[in-house]
Amino acid sequence: MNELFNQQVFEIIKLIPKGRVTSYGAIAKAVGYPNHARHVGNALRNYDEDFPAHRVCNASGKITASCLRDFVGKLGKEGVEVKDGKIQNFKNIFWSPVEEL
Repeated sequence: MNELFNQQVFEIIKLIPKGRVTSYGAIAKAVGYPNHARHVGNALRNYDEDFPAHRVCNASGKITASCLRDFVGKLGKEGVEVKDGKIQNFKNIFWSPVEEL
């Protein structure tokens, strides 16, 4: 995808509240490309250390990033429980950018 897409993805992710998570697909839909969840994941290959990429997972609540241990630790500090790479109570803490922005 292009730089504008990546910028929009990053802006949405910055808005995810602490203790909440969203999916690659929800972000793709929010930026107008509902079938481009993989492109959201690709955009997240490079980000700053303090960027909240840990709040993004797949549609079933599974953390698919290669830095699973780091993400689990960051989510834990925000009160989000992760077990075997899957976010617990996913539906209850899911943040939908389309509905909540």
